[in-house]
Amino acid sequence: MTRASSPRDADALADTVASGAARLGLALSRAQSEQFARFAALLLKWNAVHNLTAIDRPEDVVPLHLLDSLAILPELDALAGARPLRALDVGAGGGLPGIPLAIARPQWRFWLIDKVQKKTAFLQQARVELRLANVEVVHGRVETWQPAERFDVIVARALASLADLVAWTRHLLAPGGVWFAMKAVVPEAEIAALPGDVRVQRTVKLRVPLLDGQRHLIILETC
Repeated sequence: MTRASSPRDADALADTVASGAARLGLALSRAQSEQFARFAALLLKWNAVHNLTAIDRPEDVVPLHLLDSLAILPELDALAGARPLRALDVGAGGGLPGIPLAIARPQWRFWLIDKVQKKTAFLQQARVELRLANVEVVHGRVETWQPAERFDVIVARALASLADLVAWTRHLLAPGGVWFAMKAVVPEAEIAALPGDVRVQRTVKLRVPLLDGQRHLIILETC
């Protein structure tokens, strides 16, 4: 397996992330780009033992994980306006999209929840090593989790059907909040199966730098 193990590899990976982010209209500081490189290396290191993702090469991690996660950030920026968002990443797994978003927007707060202990152990390690003070990790089932406050946006990346996402998390959505469901193609059958009090606010075709495959963001809201 190839890793970004040398300083030269890490620098090249950081440069690639910064260049890709710029194509999305996002400006990253050098410190943020280096955080992305460290996160990629940590993900690959843990993946060798814990099978967090099928992607095992740094050159694939950048487009398929890091830039794919950042592709929704312009939509999140529009949602946030001038306020700091409270965001929940459901089924966070290897920290995608939550960790990249938290690196890019340190002024927002992110909660990452997963029911698999080895995945939340990785998320805790990433939080510590990357010094992400704006991240909280939760080990448990989202259906039964009862936090003190609800969330402005609930994000899920290729997690489940839209109806399941709504059913599992609607108790966690703040008034006026929205769901951001990241999908490859527009799931017409899933949209048709949504409950009557939930509608598609917008569907956004995402353009991920260095990636040819289709990506879409489905934004849901209550009626």
